[in-house]
Amino acid sequence: MTAENTALRPPRLPRWVLATAATVLVAACQQPLDYDLRGNFGNAMSTTEAAQQAVADRPAPDNRGIISYPGYQVAIAERGDTVIDVANRIGTDPAALARYNGLQVDDRLRDGEVIALPNRVAEPSPATGATGMGPIQPPSQVDITTLAGNAIDRAQPDAVQSSTLPQTQTGVEPVRHKVKRGETAYSIARLYNVSVRSLAEWNGLGRDFAVREGQYLLIPVPDTAAPATASAAAAPAVVTTTQPGTGSPTPTPPSATQPLPQDTTPAATPAPAATPAPNLGRTQSSSSNARMGYPVQGKIIRDYAKGKNEGIDIQAAAGTPVKAAASGTVAAITSDADQVPIVVVKHDDNLLTVYANIEGIQVRKGDSVSRGQSIGKIRGGNANYVHFEVRKGFESVDPTPYLN
Repeated sequence: MTAENTALRPPRLPRWVLATAATVLVAACQQPLDYDLRGNFGNAMSTTEAAQQAVADRPAPDNRGIISYPGYQVAIAERGDTVIDVANRIGTDPAALARYNGLQVDDRLRDGEVIALPNRVAEPSPATGATGMGPIQPPSQVDITTLAGNAIDRAQPDAVQSSTLPQTQTGVEPVRHKVKRGETAYSIARLYNVSVRSLAEWNGLGRDFAVREGQYLLIPVPDTAAPATASAAAAPAVVTTTQPGTGSPTPTPPSATQPLPQDTTPAATPAPAATPAPNLGRTQSSSSNARMGYPVQGKIIRDYAKGKNEGIDIQAAAGTPVKAAASGTVAAITSDADQVPIVVVKHDDNLLTVYANIEGIQVRKGDSVSRGQSIGKIRGGNANYVHFEVRKGFESVDPTPYLN
């Protein structure tokens, strides 16, 4: 045989490779054809990073089995429960509960199965075995506004007091998915980039991962306590400037998923400097003649929005001193069961300032404080900011005019 013929001969596969392939094909004939093979052939089609993202545990229900969120409530079935059992335990109509979940009233439920509620029932509380009051609130809202409002309500004009408020449960409200005809646990897990196992654990699915049309599933939420992967953090953009009239450096070739750069020619002469637009994230500093001073110097990460955020959130490093915005008297020092401290200072003209998400309180109730005096420091942890409010009486107002 010539060298040319040898070169044209297709490579012979080892017998163990053929045997392995045959085994896989036989197994595929005996199993559902809904396997997720992404990531098994190098990184070309890999989406495993999203699918394998660490998820938080499902919140624990109260004694009735209720888990409550601002947008909806669900009940968690116990071993041996029927729909009637769950309905009787939470105080709702069995027929309506069954119909809402695509079930019959006498259907037997799996231990840990999620049952969506068509109407709200009494909120969880310590009386029902819950660890806190009311629905689970987003961590960004820690219901600081509610806690601060309660503290202010307790801060009567001539009374100064310290109290402990009921704990508020915090967590992310999961997406609630209603199963449509033809969907499987695998397809739903891929839709939301979660693992089918975590989907099953959150919803009490059986070993076969079976779902039914009309069933409501809670989509697992990421575990915010888990360390972020290096690839999840976007690299900061590098800004390169050139002198007028000179060529621009060649840009890095874009990927196939990014638009091509605009073909622009640099101006021969520099344009007049434009007035910069207001930047919410810029470092804040108070004017010397402002009525109040910023409690910390940092970036405003959340602006005032009446009814949503009753103050502003200013980001700064953990341990940064938090200072009184104006002279006044400490009217209340309050913390919830999670020991999230709140300090309320009373000022002239029926004004109050509120400082939340701080620690290391350096003042006591009844103390007189001066503008710029340290009253505490920013807490450590993942949320390094101070929540600052200005109240006219008991009504919140935008703090910005008082600070600028």
